[in-house]
Amino acid sequence: MKILKMIGISLFIIVLIVLGFNYPKLKLISGFTAKNMASSYFLAKRSVDYTNKTDNHGPLTKVATTVVNETSKTAIATVFGMSSKKAVYREGVGAVLVAKESDLTSNYLKPNRDFTPINKPYPYGNLAPEKHTFQNIDYKTLDSLTGNCFIENHPDGIKQTRSILVLYKGKIISEKYAKGFDEHSLLQGWSITKSLVTTCFGVLEKDQKFNIHNPITDFSEWLQDDRKNITTSHLLRMESGLEWEENYSKICDVTKMLFEDTDVTKRPLSMSLKHNLETEFNYSSGTSNILSALLKKQFKTAQEYIDYPYQKLIDKIGMHSMVLETDLANNYVASSYSWATTRDWAKFGQLMLNNGTWNNEQILSPNWIQYISTPNKTSKGEYGGQWWLNHGNYMPNVPTDCFYADGYQGQRIFVIPSKDLVVVRFGVTQLGRVGFYPLFDRLIGDICNTIE
Repeated sequence: MKILKMIGISLFIIVLIVLGFNYPKLKLISGFTAKNMASSYFLAKRSVDYTNKTDNHGPLTKVATTVVNETSKTAIATVFGMSSKKAVYREGVGAVLVAKESDLTSNYLKPNRDFTPINKPYPYGNLAPEKHTFQNIDYKTLDSLTGNCFIENHPDGIKQTRSILVLYKGKIISEKYAKGFDEHSLLQGWSITKSLVTTCFGVLEKDQKFNIHNPITDFSEWLQDDRKNITTSHLLRMESGLEWEENYSKICDVTKMLFEDTDVTKRPLSMSLKHNLETEFNYSSGTSNILSALLKKQFKTAQEYIDYPYQKLIDKIGMHSMVLETDLANNYVASSYSWATTRDWAKFGQLMLNNGTWNNEQILSPNWIQYISTPNKTSKGEYGGQWWLNHGNYMPNVPTDCFYADGYQGQRIFVIPSKDLVVVRFGVTQLGRVGFYPLFDRLIGDICNTIE
């Protein structure tokens, strides 16, 4: 009995030690789960059970338990009954984690939207897409290629796909959805948000209100040290030299920013220089949120900042389903949080394919498209300006002029100018970017080959 008692005490001590070391990580798990549940349930209108089995079923998040409150529009997540985190849904700007109870009722800025229908067929308007048959497309093969992605464990597909849409010369040539999803379903862009929000600098440049190559003078704390030499271009190209750790499996800069901070811009703005400018490619969600803070500095009021992406870009091209989520300090979380339908995500890709033109209006300068699709100095052809590239032949079967917006779990908007193609894919596949390369190389390469 004495031996059993000692074993029991030893196991108890071990459990306490394990919990002690991992308790902070449990907070991150519950934070991710609560925020994701609130957005999925209240914004995307998906059930608690479905969200737990899919969006929140990652290696770590699946151990969390969530409870939704319809009245307060909140989601609470715990891990083994501990580490409670709460998120609240706010109309117009999505869900946000709260730090204290007063955050639930605090005022927030809501964007002024223009939902005026555009009387043209999709993608340039809100009318139904026109049916068009191209003689140079192998539709049977194309149908098989996209269809395989909805057959779980198909050797030629990408498992857990929710939607695929292919635009050729501005016409839908393939559009498919998983069971329970359709053209009205909102899907989360994750890091595609980086590509979207930072496009606002392209709009400002087109209007001659901003120069991305000038040193940044908007942050007074940067003017006291070598950070005064950082330009917006350095930030856009992820080679500013700022210290930042991006590792979602541990407690680090990015997880603290997203799941602890009430203002997602403060932590990255406080980072010091670790490398000389243009000597190191460091993919950083913090950098994208610095760009969000910099965008905010271009306006006299916070309301103008909140309105700008919709007035000058999103609603301008009819992406009326889009919701950009904000933090408690009314900053767009440019690193991570945005929702739209597959068709609206495809409109964003088509705008880039069109060299910034939409319905005979120049939303962006062609120079901006050239800039974001030109490799930076440090990524070996893999990254441009908040867009990923294939210049380094990372997908050998895909044209090298392909550039794409990339999000967690395989969210992608591929723009392929040489083929006049936009390919959009959304899902919940648990793979890193490198793990996706062979899958998308085969899929996008084969789609390109259906065009003679």
